[in-house]
Amino acid sequence: MTVFVSRGKINSGFTSKVQRLADQNLMACYQCGKCSAGCPMAAYMDIPPNQMIRLAQLGMEDELLDSEAIWLCVSCMTCNTRCPKGVRIAELIESMRQIKLRARQDHLQVEKISEADLRAIPPIALIGSMRKFTS
Repeated sequence: MTVFVSRGKINSGFTSKVQRLADQNLMACYQCGKCSAGCPMAAYMDIPPNQMIRLAQLGMEDELLDSEAIWLCVSCMTCNTRCPKGVRIAELIESMRQIKLRARQDHLQVEKISEADLRAIPPIALIGSMRKFTS
């Protein structure tokens, strides 16, 4: 993935907000890639975990919040256990989801789920999805 960085794109306020919500220091990550190597969902993500952290370090809010990757993280904590610097990456990704949801930009539109799907989806899966993907 190639990202072009310009002064106009960098948003240090976004970096600070992510760090504050997750109670983490983004700058501790030195991009070893162990989080992405161990992530069971990385192959399905448009931006792997280590690149998400790099984009957050650079304050590239739009690229991150518009990606599918923040929604695909299943919070299995594999990335957290693999990080040699102790960065809790799953919490950082959760903070990115929270920023999007707090702006009332839900990822799941419940009203668009068909009646057949509502009957077929196990209730616990539906509740879990609503908690994760809606504000």
